[in-house]
Parts: sequence; structure tokens; C-alpha cells
Amino acid sequence: MYDSLAARLLQNAVSMLDPKSKYIVGLAGPPGAGKSTIASEVVSRLNMLWAQKAPDVASTDMAIVVPMDGFHLYRFQLDAMEDPEAAHARRGAPWTFNPALLLKCLQTLRTQGSIYAPSFDHGVGDPVEEDIFVSQQHKVVIVEGNYLFLEEESWKEISSIFDEKWFIDVDVNIAMQRVVKRHISTGKTPDIAKWRVDYNDRPNAELIMKSKKNADLVIKSVDWQK
Repeated sequence: MYDSLAARLLQNAVSMLDPKSKYIVGLAGPPGAGKSTIASEVVSRLNMLWAQKAPDVASTDMAIVVPMDGFHLYRFQLDAMEDPEAAHARRGAPWTFNPALLLKCLQTLRTQGSIYAPSFDHGVGDPVEEDIFVSQQHKVVIVEGNYLFLEEESWKEISSIFDEKWFIDVDVNIAMQRVVKRHISTGKTPDIAKWRVDYNDRPNAELIMKSKKNADLVIKSVDWQK
């Protein structure tokens, strides 16, 4: 699957008439769907294909990932909300992101061909400004995140920027099992992990699944059995 997706993007990217233009892909899906894995695997294969196709510029990657995580609101912004405790507990919901900043970033990428995008430091719990550099040489940019295909407010404008929209389809119960394990791996007790999933991750996932209809390509998430 990774190889097929990489080959698809390579063909689309090299067919662009303007060498300075970007092929921007939105990759959405609920928590636990595997967005980060798919994005990194496809980009890795795409860069290998590019190195084989254009060995004279092999030192320059053609593809890069921009995670939506970097557009979380800062903790101090959550602290300033009417109910800070609830805001922190619901971190990851659409209203705990800054879609206007993401939209501005993507518009700049589209018009100017390069940007500095924020990443997210999970240890600190805040974005890291200007940590990801998308250069003129990057032809493919995969933007991965939960809410990229929503139809409300700035999200709808964000969705309209993508050349392709990919959605990872997964059974919500399976996705939530993965998220519980993820929470536990970061030090949460099983009870707290389950509470967080029921209180925050599952409602978010159910909202995200409604945006699947807006995708151009639906990718089925699978569990590999060893």
C-alpha cells in the first residue's frame, strides 16, 4: 500500500507544469487510525523513488510531512479559557487548535512555495514554532491531522487547498483500543487512559468519521498480525 501511494504521488508531482508549485495532500482520520505512520512511510518511499529517478539531486528530498499537531493552542491559551480544567481535558478537540494559523500557513506555502511550520513537543506539551522547513525543492507536502476535512469555518477553507484528500478508515472501537494503549505507554494508568478515551478521544473520532465523505481516496487501516 505504501509503495502504491508513493508511486501515485510521484506521478502526480512530476506532471506539474510549474516546477515551483507544490502538490499538497491532506491525510485525515481519527485518533489511532495510523496517520503519522502512513504519512512517514509514504514520504520515505517517495524520497527513495525520487533519488532513483533524479540521482543528480538525490541529496534533496522531494517530499515532507507537516503534522497538524503543531497547530495546537498553547497551554497558556487553554489556561485563559473560561474553564481551563475542561479545556485541558478536551485538548485534541477542534476548538483546541488554531485552524486560522494552519490556513495562513498553507496559503503561504501555495503562493510562495516555502514555509516554516511549527512542530509539537509532546514532552513539553506545546508547539515548537518554525521547526519544520518546507523548501522550494519539496514538491510533495503531506499534511496529516484529525480535522482537515471538516466543513465548518476555517476548516472548510483548509480542505479546499489540498490537491488530494486521503482519509484513513478504521473501526472506531479498534482505533480507541489503540489510543488506550498509547495513553498507557505515556504513563497513564489504565483507568485514566480509558476515561480520557471515553471523555475526549471517542467523541472526537466520531466527529472526524463524518468527514470521510469529503475524501478523494479512502485507505483502510489494518492491524498487522505477527
